[in-house]
This record gives sequence, structure tokens and C-alpha cells, in this order.
Amino acid sequence: MGCFSTSKDASDKWLQPVAVPSSKGGVFGTVIELLEDLPGWEVQSSDEESCTVHVSKANGFLGGTSKISITVSGPDGIPSSETNVTSESDGMISRDKSNVSTFCRKLWMRVT
Repeated sequence: MGCFSTSKDASDKWLQPVAVPSSKGGVFGTVIELLEDLPGWEVQSSDEESCTVHVSKANGFLGGTSKISITVSGPDGIPSSETNVTSESDGMISRDKSNVSTFCRKLWMRVT
């Protein structure tokens, strides 16, 4: 079982929160669109009010299933947002760091 979350202290850019000068509502919409395009990533629940989405992702036989939480935060009415990602898996081989990196990289490409 593994777990990994974005962190401002991470040395790799793709493991840090995605901070952009865009409204949190706009970025949350982009997150939902991106998840529709990622093969194997299935939205389990989405809360537009809190800008949080919960996703599951199958990682293969030894990787098990990851439960991924994505949260977009920022002030209302001001174009500034930060997206954080947490991945927890139940397999023998953890794919959590890779899940976070993949999502952050693809989100960055869409919002910049």
C-alpha cells in the first residue's frame, strides 16, 4: 500500500501543486475535461462547490487500484488557483508518484 501527495517542497516540478493565474472554477472545469481524456481514470465523485474530484485508476495486476483525490483551491473572484493531487494505492507495486506526476504534467499543459 502506498500514498503520495503533491508538495511545495518536492524537487520535481511535476510533483508540486499546479499553481496558475486562473480562477479555481475554470481550472476545475479543465480538470474534469482532462479526466475524461485520460484512459483508465474513472471519476467516482465530483463536487463543484468544493472543487474536489475523486477518481479511481487500475494499475494492473501487481499495482492494484489507486484512489486519487484532486482539489483546486483559490480565492473567489481572483484569478489565482492551486491544484493538489493525492494518490493512494492498494497494490504490491505503488504507482502513486507516477499517477501524481502524470496528472500534474497533463494539467500544466492544458492550463498554460
